[in-house]
Amino acid sequence: MTGHPGIAYKVLTAGQLAELVGTGVFSGAPADLADGYIHLSTAEQLAGTLDKHFAGQDDLAIAAINLAALGELLRWEPSRGGALFPHIYGDLLLDVVIAHGPLVRDQSGDVILPDAPL
Repeated sequence: MTGHPGIAYKVLTAGQLAELVGTGVFSGAPADLADGYIHLSTAEQLAGTLDKHFAGQDDLAIAAINLAALGELLRWEPSRGGALFPHIYGDLLLDVVIAHGPLVRDQSGDVILPDAPL
């Protein structure tokens, strides 16, 4: 994974985050299930993902994922604009989540990333 960040982010509804925390596993949102993998975004891709796929939605959360812990489940694949995005081919386990919290954007629209360890 040379050149790729070590952390990526999954945007979740509050209910999906509650499922992940409560059961320790998240199999994916409807779009993930339809595509056959769980969509993640790097910090740089996150605002674009929110603007394109989550515009106008409230009650969102974000989970920070330790990509090294995913091993062979992680694939970097071209998506929006040809950029490589991290995808999980399998379930998202709570064990690889290093932080999570409500999705908050500052006044300029930048996402405030969760940094509190679990």
